[in-house]
Amino acid sequence: MQTYVGFHRYVGQGSEAYGGPIISLGLTKELIPILVGLMVAGRVGSSMAAEIGTMRITEQVDALFTLGADPNRYLVVPRTAAAFLMLPCLTLFGDIIGIICGMFYNVTLMGVNGKVYLRNTLLYLQFWDVVSGLIKAAVFGIIIAVIGCWQGLKTEGGAEGVGRATTRTVVIASICILIVNFLMSKFLPE
Repeated sequence: MQTYVGFHRYVGQGSEAYGGPIISLGLTKELIPILVGLMVAGRVGSSMAAEIGTMRITEQVDALFTLGADPNRYLVVPRTAAAFLMLPCLTLFGDIIGIICGMFYNVTLMGVNGKVYLRNTLLYLQFWDVVSGLIKAAVFGIIIAVIGCWQGLKTEGGAEGVGRATTRTVVIASICILIVNFLMSKFLPE
């Protein structure tokens, strides 16, 4: 919506069709990977911490260790692999929905020429723009899983400790996602 207003007001009539590449670029490289990462950190990261924290409190993690099984292999690795694989999928899904909704808004509601809008979007959006967002999402998946499992494995103090672990997971993972996103945006090739 803001790109339409900005182009229409400051560049001139007819320039709104160039909003497509800006919307697509902003969504694929920055906005969708961050939003997906923060939502998954809040929902799944806290769930990982709560589940493993409860296992720690009820001594199930100690039982795994006593039986000769490595708790990291059984608890951390599968969750990390799942987050590593699924966050890019969720991000790609979000990219598609975001680009379609941006086009719907601009073409249907604001009257921008659909053919010109789509042509400009496809002309200026590069494959690397999408891939860089997916790389970020994969890294965010690793961050979320590692922090969720780490907080779960160091849980102490009963149900109250599990609550603290879930809260810490969301806060730490969210801050790490924002910091890592800045660093990756700075150092990934454009």
